[in-house]
Amino acid sequence: MTLNKILVICGATASGKSGLAVECAKIMNSEIISADSQLVYKGLDVGTAKPTEKEMQGIKHHMIDVVEPVCGYSVSEYAQAATPIADRLLSENKTPIICGGTGFYINSVLFDLSYGQVAADAEVRKKYEEILNTRGKEYLFELLKSTDKETAEKLHCNDVKRVVRALEIYEVSGRRKSQIIDSYKPKCNYVAVAVDYPREELYERINLRVDEMLKNGLVEEVKGLLKNGIDEKFQCMQAIGYKEVLQCLRNGDKESTMRDIIKQNTRHYAKRQITFFKKLPKIIWLEPSRANAEKVTGLLYE
Repeated sequence: MTLNKILVICGATASGKSGLAVECAKIMNSEIISADSQLVYKGLDVGTAKPTEKEMQGIKHHMIDVVEPVCGYSVSEYAQAATPIADRLLSENKTPIICGGTGFYINSVLFDLSYGQVAADAEVRKKYEEILNTRGKEYLFELLKSTDKETAEKLHCNDVKRVVRALEIYEVSGRRKSQIIDSYKPKCNYVAVAVDYPREELYERINLRVDEMLKNGLVEEVKGLLKNGIDEKFQCMQAIGYKEVLQCLRNGDKESTMRDIIKQNTRHYAKRQITFFKKLPKIIWLEPSRANAEKVTGLLYE
């Protein structure tokens, strides 16, 4: 039976997306397209909870380890790479499984979105990158607040790339990014699910994951990246976990303090993810007890 649908497994960090996707892929005899803005980077393994070969269980995973850590990576670049993979699987009568927590990545494949429809301007972007380098990300974020408060409320000051893009849109077009409305015009049929853990249970899962990352060598991983010249100047090192370890190493902070900050920032990120995905049309939120591969793949036939 040809379903001609994409299965999306999304939601908050530490909600069990990767494992569920693998089980679904085994049932559907299909492949997984990662939708995670940090898994694209080579060499960032521990802090991203990148699935190991054992955890992949022989299932082909795409969009992992596709970018060098010295490079930036945009939503449009992701869409240009991931969409043909989904199209190829559909042409083979397979169900692509998009799995991840980066909502902009997922939306770029599912919907026809403009993301501003304002052409990039190298000079303007260079100006804001120089401001970032000389005045810092907090100052840059304050600039965005002063020009487009609504967009600023949806971003975090660490999300430097999108802050710069929003400032660029305003300067080039004279319009705030929040004034440019993207409609959800589907490019394909899809079923989207997310595991709806009670908040305290999700937070406990996050805390345990952070403990596991540190146990598995997150600090050593960051030291290795620094040794290779990968520091806070690069986009990949703005990820939660990496930036806190960097700060700890720079300032000589206590590891226990660093651990608590990573946990807190990850919990805040999970809240933002949940808020984002609640806006995804047709998303199905499943209680953990019902979030199994048989149930999820069965939704494709409804």
